[in-house]
Amino acid sequence: MTDSGAFRHIVCLITAPNFEEAEKISAALVEKKLAACCSIIHGVVSIYEWEGKINRAEECQVFAKTLGELFPALMAEVKKIHSYDVPEIIALPITMGLPAYLDWIDGIKK
Repeated sequence: MTDSGAFRHIVCLITAPNFEEAEKISAALVEKKLAACCSIIHGVVSIYEWEGKINRAEECQVFAKTLGELFPALMAEVKKIHSYDVPEIIALPITMGLPAYLDWIDGIKK
């Protein structure tokens, strides 16, 4: 963790309604140096409750590898692009990793 209490490296999970939107979000995050890499998994099935109803949706899951300090800017960028009113944008800490890979993530700040 950093002095601010946030984890240095994080993985952000973002669902998107289709591959095109997932790719658009991923490209924007990498181009704007808000993520070092985004991986997209197509064909994720989500079952969730929304407005009192149980729903099922086929979505894409984006895994964005980034720095904890960039999360607020990443979240703002995703919200600008995303078609959902309340998109999934959550962060999980990376507690361990290949040092060279974590150094590569650090490179987005350079």
